[in-house]
Amino acid sequence: MFSEKDKLLIKQRGSETKTVLAQIENFKKGFPFLQIEEAASVDNGIIKLSNETLQKRMALYDDKVSKGIKPLKFVPASGAASRMFKALFEASEACDSNPEKEVLKTNEAAAQYIANLDKFAFADDLKASITNAGADESVKNKIDFLLNDSGLGYGNKPKGLLKFHSYKSGARTPFEEHLVEGARYACDKNRKVKIHFTVSPEHQQGFETLFALVKDKYEKELDVEFEVSFSEQKPSTDTIAVDLLNEPFRNEDGSILFRPGGHGALIENLNDLNADVIFIKNIDNVVPDHLKLTTIDYKKALAGVLLKYQEKLFMYQKELNEKHHVALESAFLAEAANFLESTLNTKPAVNQYYTEKEELYHYLREKLNRPLRVCGMVRNEGEPGGGPFWARNADGTVSLQVVESSQIDPDSVQQQNIVKHATHFNPVDLVCGVKNYRHEKYDLTKYTDPATGFISKKSKDGKELKAQELPGLWNGAMSNWNTLFVEVPIKTFNPVKTVNDLLRDQHL
Repeated sequence: MFSEKDKLLIKQRGSETKTVLAQIENFKKGFPFLQIEEAASVDNGIIKLSNETLQKRMALYDDKVSKGIKPLKFVPASGAASRMFKALFEASEACDSNPEKEVLKTNEAAAQYIANLDKFAFADDLKASITNAGADESVKNKIDFLLNDSGLGYGNKPKGLLKFHSYKSGARTPFEEHLVEGARYACDKNRKVKIHFTVSPEHQQGFETLFALVKDKYEKELDVEFEVSFSEQKPSTDTIAVDLLNEPFRNEDGSILFRPGGHGALIENLNDLNADVIFIKNIDNVVPDHLKLTTIDYKKALAGVLLKYQEKLFMYQKELNEKHHVALESAFLAEAANFLESTLNTKPAVNQYYTEKEELYHYLREKLNRPLRVCGMVRNEGEPGGGPFWARNADGTVSLQVVESSQIDPDSVQQQNIVKHATHFNPVDLVCGVKNYRHEKYDLTKYTDPATGFISKKSKDGKELKAQELPGLWNGAMSNWNTLFVEVPIKTFNPVKTVNDLLRDQHL
């Protein structure tokens, strides 16, 4: 299937031929659906914090920071903004052959954008761009000068570099909002704030330029020192594309086509970082300063939950790793098994009771020596997104998982009925503990489930192809972590999926 030239290309990308062959097998066999057992709820798998407990967990986190733990914030920021402007691209094209009034009648989103233009944080920049070009303020120009490189170029920029919010001192991008937010909960005892952004290679310079412009201003305002770093998805995590017969798809020059492996590839970037507590949040989920307090409180509380249960987890790890099973009391093993099942939400396989002491010891060592994540979950209010479920794993165990709708069999009445009863969804609000009791970092690539990717149809050069995405970062890429779910308020979830989302009260 592969020539020597192909194998050299694969090697140069940092991958291996056997990995690429396994990807081709995935195309042939497909990915199995995940078997969900029931939806997680506040009565079954989701922790609901009382106000008193919220304050205690926040205080625990602050205390640990004052004693030297190192936090870090991780922000996936490579997403292009082009999808935010789908309706505007369509309206611009329609204006070429139709009266502008007719276009706005049929394109409700474009009409809303035009009617509220003065409310957007980028409004002054847009007007200046049109004026400087000597153009009129037609509907088409109000769209084109926003999207195209002849104006603000927002249609070709990443979300992180767009102006989202207005302040008296000027407008802020999501990148800046993450700096300000991070200073409030990801700051160590020396007032250093570490934030890592994953970006597309073509946009890294834009992020670096903006950071250089605003660094001194925010450090002075917030009394902190920022340590901001960037990384790109690694070429080694790209996946091969195939034609409809599952043969390698080749470019016009005969070379194999590889495509980015989706945000699941970012487990490699996360694995390169070293911190005691890592916060994860999407680039577009930010709010202005007057609404940040709830987010900050719950971020600290989630970290406090992680640290509270991590203490006990470390105690069990130490005993299991440093003592032979013969030296451990049966009562201790029973206690550890109860902690794994009742607190860390991992239930043994059906009919597997580990009656043999040695067997139970090895099972507990395996399951308790894993990274820990605490995931905020929001009550369903019609927002899209994956959700928290109890799911059956490949080894027969049942545990809490963040599950995307694409992972659930759409033709199974029983499985879809479970989905209908889901009470919460995943807002991508995670706090991660990536070290063991000896403060040694786990190799996070060893705790993924490679059987949870998915396949989609695309096209290139006029030819159809099949593409493959790796398991999502908080789905399959973390499916073999120990997991806790905590309910967080809906007001902590304010994503911007379309430009008109910036007209919501939370962003004005």
